[in-house]
This record gives sequence, structure tokens and C-alpha cells, in this order.
Amino acid sequence: MAGHRTTHRSRKRHSGTKSAVRARSAAVPPQAPRTPRAPARTASSRTYGERPAGLFGGLPVSEVMIFVGAIGMVVGWLQGGGVALFVGLGVCFLAVLELTVREHFSGYRSHSTLLAAIAAVAVETAVALLVAPRDRLLLLVAVVPVFAGVFALVRKRFTIARQARVRAIPQA
Repeated sequence: MAGHRTTHRSRKRHSGTKSAVRARSAAVPPQAPRTPRAPARTASSRTYGERPAGLFGGLPVSEVMIFVGAIGMVVGWLQGGGVALFVGLGVCFLAVLELTVREHFSGYRSHSTLLAAIAAVAVETAVALLVAPRDRLLLLVAVVPVFAGVFALVRKRFTIARQARVRAIPQA
């Protein structure tokens, strides 16, 4: 058995006897048990009132179409691409677009970033197909102002609709 080293451990020094520690802890009043809090929500993330009615009244057509489109995308992906994948993607896109536009422009929930991104991707696709730029910077030159402008417009529209919604709902 060669080279067995002993290590020295430092010990904490107590600032008093056990009775002094008990006396200090008795002087501190017991705290009430903590209850978990919900995360803070900003004024723009709250929803006011009921969700706006869909195009078909009480039927959840958009939600069902999102589900059907997701199934189509999975089937198309498992088959290695093809028509089912693109049809599922298109159905999901249209259903999500309808839902976000309805909620946003009624002042229920803001979807400014998503709507601006959809417009920017549409412009990017058009520029890429029509101009076929070799330099990707050209795509940014076209897309960034579109995103910023559409974001500002739809955010302003949401703010107006939200103020109208809040005024219309009786405060409890």
C-alpha cells in the first residue's frame, strides 16, 4: 500500500452553542407556506372576453382542419414526401392563418409577429422565384422592411381593436 494520503477537511466554526442557535431561530417568526404564483402576464398577453366566433359559428372548423392537415403531413412524411405532405401543409397553413387573423383583428389575442412573418415569407418567395438572386443579401433587403412595416401596421390595428374590446366588456 503505497502513498496513502490523508486529507484535512476544514470545519465550520459555530458562532455559539446549540442553545444560542435555537434561540435565534425561535426569534424569527415562521413564514407562511409559499403558494406557487402564475407567471406575470402583460396587458397585451391577456385575453378579454370570449374567443371570436368562427366562420361557421360554434363549429371548430379551423381546429379540425389543423388536425387533419397535421395528419396529412405525417402521412406524407412517412411516405417520403409527395402530394399528401404538401396538401397537409397547405391545409394547416390556411387554417392557422384564418384563426390568427380572426383572433388578431378582433382584438382577442395579438399575432403581429406571425402575420408579419407570413407577409415577409411571401415577399421572399416572390423575390427568390422572380429574380433568383445569387446574393442572399438582396433577399434581406426586400424582406426586412416588409416585415417591419407589416408588423407596425398590424400591431396598430390590434391595439385599436383591443381598446374597443376592453371598453365593450363590462368590468367586474
